[in-house]
Parts: sequence; structure tokens; C-alpha cells
Amino acid sequence: MNPQANLIFITSLLLGTTITISSNHWIMAWTGLEINTLAILPLISKSHHPRAIEAATKYFLTQAAASALVLFSSMTNAWHTGQWDITQLTHPTSCLILTSAIAMKLGLVPFHFWFPEVLQGSPLTTGLILSTAMKLPPMTLLYMTSSSLNPTLLTILAILSAALGGWMGLNQTQIRKILAFSSISHLGWMAIILIYNPKLTLLNFYLYAVMTTAVFLTLNTTKVLKLSTLLIAWTKAPSLNTMLLLTLLSLAGLPPLTGFLPKWLIIQELTKQDMAPAATLISLLSLLSLFFYLRLAYCTTITLPPHTTNHMKQWRTNKPTSTAIAILTTVSVMLLPASPMILTII
Repeated sequence: MNPQANLIFITSLLLGTTITISSNHWIMAWTGLEINTLAILPLISKSHHPRAIEAATKYFLTQAAASALVLFSSMTNAWHTGQWDITQLTHPTSCLILTSAIAMKLGLVPFHFWFPEVLQGSPLTTGLILSTAMKLPPMTLLYMTSSSLNPTLLTILAILSAALGGWMGLNQTQIRKILAFSSISHLGWMAIILIYNPKLTLLNFYLYAVMTTAVFLTLNTTKVLKLSTLLIAWTKAPSLNTMLLLTLLSLAGLPPLTGFLPKWLIIQELTKQDMAPAATLISLLSLLSLFFYLRLAYCTTITLPPHTTNHMKQWRTNKPTSTAIAILTTVSVMLLPASPMILTII
């Protein structure tokens, strides 16, 4: 893609995100979401492969429907209350419509079908933007309206997302699809705590974004897209693969890695809110996603493929690892001891 065009699309993404995050009026928030959608479409379809075009079409249709619902929800609220302020969403029907619209934007179950397909059809760098930056504006809207939303509905969506995100990722061999289902299951953890402690939702989102960025950038460096390639990628950059193993285990939420921090705090908060059954259920469901993370981790560091067919080993690269990957993987693995400081900040 032309560098100037690329720069325009990335700037538009930043602009759209900034407009949505900083707006108080529903129309401005909607405008930001639309700019974001239109700016990411060329980045998804830039390879001109039929699968990429299909992914861009699916993304456009889903996001257009979700944006229409956001507009419909805010208009219904303004009709009944005379308020266009985002924090003044008080009408129950508007709250339900908005929850559905944001669930569609984020890819929460039962509106998750588009997300794995779109991620599979996109390049790794665009997949990274879709999994992290594109989820920030809808998350901000959820954060601002969290006091008005229906707790039962959000809890059901969260538990279904954790279940399906883990269940459907078990059988996948394409790494981008596995990361898509991992994202759906993480969104479940964010949604369940949103009503009770919105700051924890944001903390979970930030840490998830850091860990996912580390994984995507590492895979982009080693040019790995499926499990069979991952099996023989260890010869290319052994130290980078070791860090990828730890980052994947951190995404799974295993102590003493960074990913354990949000899960621990969310379970603690749910227990305080007398929601121990929900906390137990979502913790058990996270074991499903732990299985495919362990499978990925096993494929990352295994020294010989588990079958007898001969593989051409890849040449070891002498290229130094980029500073961004070094910083991100370190943060993804070693942030748990800093949890008291993080808790004082939030």
C-alpha cells in the first residue's frame, strides 16, 4: 500500500478513536465510530485477496448495523428524556439496544460470528489493530454508560462469551482464529465486572491489549500464521519464541505472570458483590481457553515436531529483536509484583 495512503488511514483511526473517547454527545461518539470503521476497511482489504475482500465486507456490514443501533438507541433516549449526553442514558429500552450495539461492535457472544472470520482474512498488523485499538472506543462508551446498563444481561453475555470463546478455540489450527476466540473470552471477563467496578474493566482491557500486541508483533516477526508453521519457527529466533511462550501463558492468566492480575481482581470483586457462583463459573470456563493457550505454548517451544515427516528447519535470523517487542513482552510477563502500585493508580 502507498505510504501516504497508509498514513492517512492510521491518522483517521487515531482521529476517530480520539473523537469517540473525548465526546459527551451521542452524535459525536457515533461520528468517531464511523470514521474508525471507514479507516480500517482499506487496511483489511489491502492484499486484494478474495478472503481479505470478504473479511472487509463482513466487517463493514456488521459495524454499519451496530452504528445504526447506537444511533437508534441514543435517539430513543433523547426522545424520552430530552438528553443527548452519553452519561444520561436512562431509558431501559435504549440501554438494551445500546448493550446489543456495543456487543456487536466488540464481538461479544451472541454477536461474535464476524470477528474470527474478519481476523482470519486480515494481515497480522491489521489483526492487531482490530483486536486492540478498534475495541477502545466501544469500551469507552460502555465505561461511560456502565451505571445505566442491565447487570443480568451483561452477566449472561459475559458467561456465554467466556464459554464460547474457550469452546470454539479448542479445535482451531489457524493462529489468528485462536487469537480471535481468545479475545472473545477476555471480553467476557471485562463485561462481567463492568457494572460493579468499571475501572477493573479498563485495567483488564489495557493489560489484554499489551499482551495481545506482544503476541501479534512476535508472530509478525517470525511470519507465523498457523500451528504447523509455529512448530518449526523456534529455530528462527529461539529467545523470541521463549518470550512468546511466557506471553501466551500470561494471556491464559497463570500466576505469577501479568495476566493473572486482572483475573484475580475480578474474582475478588465478584465475591465481594455476592456473585460467587458467577465467579466460579467464569473461572472454570477460563480453563477451556487455558487448553488452547497451552497448545500454542507447546507448539512454540517444542524442539521436534510430534510426527515423523521431515521438516526443513528455518535459518536462524541475526536481526535484533525490536525494542517494542522487548518492552511489551517484559511488561506482559513481569507486571504482577507491581500490582499494589497499579491498584493505587486505579
